[in-house]
Amino acid sequence: MDTNLEITRDLVERCKANDRSAQMALYRQYCEGMFCVAMRFVRERDDAEDLVQEAFIKAFRKIEQFRGEVTFGAWLKRIVVNKCLDFLKSKRERLISIEEHELQIAEEPDWTVERKVSVDGVLVAMERLPEKYREVLQLYLLEGYDHKEIAEILNLTPVASRTRLMRGKEYLRSYLNEKKHETGS
Repeated sequence: MDTNLEITRDLVERCKANDRSAQMALYRQYCEGMFCVAMRFVRERDDAEDLVQEAFIKAFRKIEQFRGEVTFGAWLKRIVVNKCLDFLKSKRERLISIEEHELQIAEEPDWTVERKVSVDGVLVAMERLPEKYREVLQLYLLEGYDHKEIAEILNLTPVASRTRLMRGKEYLRSYLNEKKHETGS
């Protein structure tokens, strides 16, 4: 078995016994990675730091619910993502959304982009997407969640997740192909 997994399992077990030094060790092990996840969602350093702190507090309060079915990092990342999404939802006005039963799976668009695009250019383009598409793209492309997990996180059906992903990709491709958009190389 991997030594890092053994160490993490030991730390988790000690956290279940409310061992503060184990909590600090887990925090140090995962705080930087979880901060990067939060920054991809909220983009404001102070907000990301607060959300990561809240996620760790929640994780340590709910540590008994961690069963080891996934890695501790994956379990914690889910908490961070949910905290970020809840934060973003609380900041925006509620928009009238299309009823999920009206959505259908969209066809995969032609993914050709007319010019070389930098990573920063793609991230800037993602900022312009409608939020419902941007959230699914982030969870799928950047965070690695599958459609079932995205559906659970965003309270959608897996079909709606796939549809939003396909439509989001099409919006992103269209934006990246706009002549006036400078993405750099």
